[in-house]
Parts: sequence; C-alpha cells; structure tokens
Amino acid sequence: MTWESVLEFARGPFFYAALLIFVAGMVYRLVNVIGLGWNRDRVPVKGSKTSGVVMSFLKGILIWPFIPWVKNTFSRNPLIYVGGGLFHLGLFAVIFLGTPHMLVWKSLLGFGWPTLATPIVDWLAAVAIIAMLILLVHRIVNPVVKLISGPAEYVAWLLVFLPMLTGYMMTHHLWFQYDVLFSLHMLTVDVLLIWVPFSRISHFIFYFFARTIHGQEFGKRGVAV
Repeated sequence: MTWESVLEFARGPFFYAALLIFVAGMVYRLVNVIGLGWNRDRVPVKGSKTSGVVMSFLKGILIWPFIPWVKNTFSRNPLIYVGGGLFHLGLFAVIFLGTPHMLVWKSLLGFGWPTLATPIVDWLAAVAIIAMLILLVHRIVNPVVKLISGPAEYVAWLLVFLPMLTGYMMTHHLWFQYDVLFSLHMLTVDVLLIWVPFSRISHFIFYFFARTIHGQEFGKRGVAV
C-alpha cells in the first residue's frame, strides 16, 4: 500500500464515515440535552430574560476572553487561562479562518466566507501548538490538575494535538514528504471526528445552550451576569 492510496482512503471513504459518525453522535447528544426540558418560572420575573441572554453572550464573546480580571480567573491560574485562551483562539482560526479548511467547509456546505491571511493563521496555529504543550506539562506537574486527569483527558489532548501538529508540518513541508504528512493529517482528523461525540470535547456544542440558560436565569432575577 502506497501513501497515495492511504491518502485516498483517508480523505475519501474514511473521512465521510468519520463525518457521519460525528454528525450523528453530536445530534444524538444534542437531542438528549433538549429532551431534558426547560424549567418553568415559579416566581415573578424581576428583570429581563432577553437582556440577560444578550449580556451573557457579549461578556462571554467580547469581554471575558480578553479582560481576564473581570472574573478574577487570571489571578487564580493565569497559565490555564492564557494557555487555554490562546489554544482555543488558534484552533478556531485554523478550522474556520484558514483558507484550506474554509474550502473544505465550502465543499460540504456549498458556501464559503472570507479568511485570514495565511501568515496570520500560521502564527496562530504555532501559538496554539505551543500552548497545548505548556498545558500538557502543567497537567502533569500540577498536583490538583494531575489528580483530576485520567486516560480520557490525555487521549483527548493527543487526538487534538496530532492534527494540529501534522497540519503545521504539512504547511511547512517539515521532515517528511508532503503526501505522507497529508495522509497522517487526514487520518488523525478522521479519528478525532469519531472520538469527539464520545468525549468531553463535545462540550463546544453546548456552549450556546449554557450561555442562554445562565443569561436567562440571571436576567429574570435582575442581577448582573
């Protein structure tokens, strides 16, 4: 078997099978969460649910990620806050704002969007990779984080790290031939897609629900979010 045939398999049938498992698994989890229902108000609403939701999203998207002392999180654990923030920023930029990945999205969805310049995405990807390595070391040496870390956390880290690393190596033609790196990148992406619905990585799909629920709860009580 040649690397060309591996690549053909990884970006063809394996990718679409992994994508199907990913979509089906995430829809299943989403339906389960929606099926839990929504608690009815048992006391009069003092504030505005809508304004609470709006403020929750504004603070979560526009303020808190860039002004960490709003939540006092920075003073408690700056390494996790900064490292986690840079990792998520770099991951988002690579997946959604990098031209190669946008073209993949366009082939699946039928439409595309503007992307960032390649050097910017490249720099953010490198920052994300470094942040992941630092967070891994912190997980190993910090006694509290180490205590709550099990095999699933380390597997999740590895399955996210490998696509990032192989994608960066492929972009810069590092150490291996391009078809080898492309094959490894696609294989790691496929495995990650299969893993996500069965792991804690799937938390990203519940972010908007959590923000909405918390915003409504704080908003109807007339308190700051």
